[in-house]
Amino acid sequence: MEEYSGEVKPHALFVAIPFQGHFTPSANLAVLLAARGFIVTFVTTEAFHQQILASSVTGADVFAGARSRGLDIRHELVSDGRLQSPAKDERPLHNLAFSLLHLMSPHVEQLIMKLSAGGDRDTPVDVLVADSYFVWPSTLAKRFGIPYVSFWTEPALVFSLFYHLPLLLPPPEDRTATITRVGRIPGVPAIEPRDLVSFFHTPESSSLTLQMIGKAFEEAKAADFVLCNTVEELEAGTVAALQEYYSGARFYSIGPITDFSGGAISTSIFPASDSSRWLDAMPPRSVLYISFGSAVQVSKRDLNEIAGGVLSSGVRFLWVLRHGSEQLPEGFEEASRGRGLVVPWCRQREVLLHPAVGGFLTHCGWNSVLESMWCGVPMLCFPQAADQPTNRKLVVEVRAGIDIGGAGEVVRAEVAKAIDGLMGGEVGGEVRREMERVRKVLVSAVAPDGSSSRNITRFVEELTRDLSEKKIRS
Repeated sequence: MEEYSGEVKPHALFVAIPFQGHFTPSANLAVLLAARGFIVTFVTTEAFHQQILASSVTGADVFAGARSRGLDIRHELVSDGRLQSPAKDERPLHNLAFSLLHLMSPHVEQLIMKLSAGGDRDTPVDVLVADSYFVWPSTLAKRFGIPYVSFWTEPALVFSLFYHLPLLLPPPEDRTATITRVGRIPGVPAIEPRDLVSFFHTPESSSLTLQMIGKAFEEAKAADFVLCNTVEELEAGTVAALQEYYSGARFYSIGPITDFSGGAISTSIFPASDSSRWLDAMPPRSVLYISFGSAVQVSKRDLNEIAGGVLSSGVRFLWVLRHGSEQLPEGFEEASRGRGLVVPWCRQREVLLHPAVGGFLTHCGWNSVLESMWCGVPMLCFPQAADQPTNRKLVVEVRAGIDIGGAGEVVRAEVAKAIDGLMGGEVGGEVRREMERVRKVLVSAVAPDGSSSRNITRFVEELTRDLSEKKIRS
């Protein structure tokens, strides 16, 4: 990744959604943009900042390491718009999402005005970069006469499904109709209902969630650029169709957005356990890593079935459970003593890179999928919600993992069979070979002449040219 050496730097205001799965790629993209010649003001909410401080992981300054390397990344806090504290909120997740989507924009607007006023270090904002799920960035950018760059943290397939949302919804006269097999989305092969984003399976497809997504994609369609955290070669047909059919913006695949900073930032919002000594004592490729991410709530029934499958398989395992081993069935710890370790959180990429790890039982969050591919670790797919069923489809199609069922579907005997097959059987060997092919695709994409590197260069060149032409006209 080449660093910028010019004198005049454009100023990007980057607004991230304060959830772990969105914050991590956003912070890493901010570092990438700073290294490509931007002043970046990274915006998070005051409540999320307090969560980071409480974790004692990143400290008060997420980007201190990046700045020590000469990158100009600034950090601003704004209100998320909530009128009451999260501790007193009876519907914290729902109300936080509503506030972020609808009530946060005036606070971002005030920040842009403050920066434009020109304090000691303040410089006017030249471009707004924001998560595609926000429902206001294009409108706000137009108000200030600046470009809007929409950052999509998920695969292009999910973006395409939401882009073509009207084609997926039942007719207005029957919003309770079941969505059948879909085969009319440009660039998307026929997709079964079980592989659709979980929001389509609500009692009514006109749910509040889909309404908000529809509004967000009205804004994304009006963007000047869309940056997608995927790899062109993984989703060639979908990406090509989006580039052809997109009505306004230039659509670029720039993934995987990973830690290009070499450890200059820490994006975990939870204290991480160090499992390296335990892993060091394990044979190569003998440990199954199990994690369901930062937000997924797995049912007691499914946890019991997976735990039963893990015990029956006899596999060594490292299991991340946010709320500890008390979530597991009674007697599990005693029955697995000596071959398993349960921790509340870990540094996932370090674990996946450890030679002792031979498989990953995952909820199929997109960050986890990309990290597993980057590290060459084959997956057992257990999707729960949101984009995860669609991500599972992508993993299985490129033969980088095995489906064991989604929420309410897993059965311990089948889980044990899948673990045995992945960790030591002929199926596991085939999946491992395919995963190595996929790993090389990702590594090649971010090489200096790779597709993602070329795309980020093209994006920077086009944006800076647009900004230069704008200044000439003014």
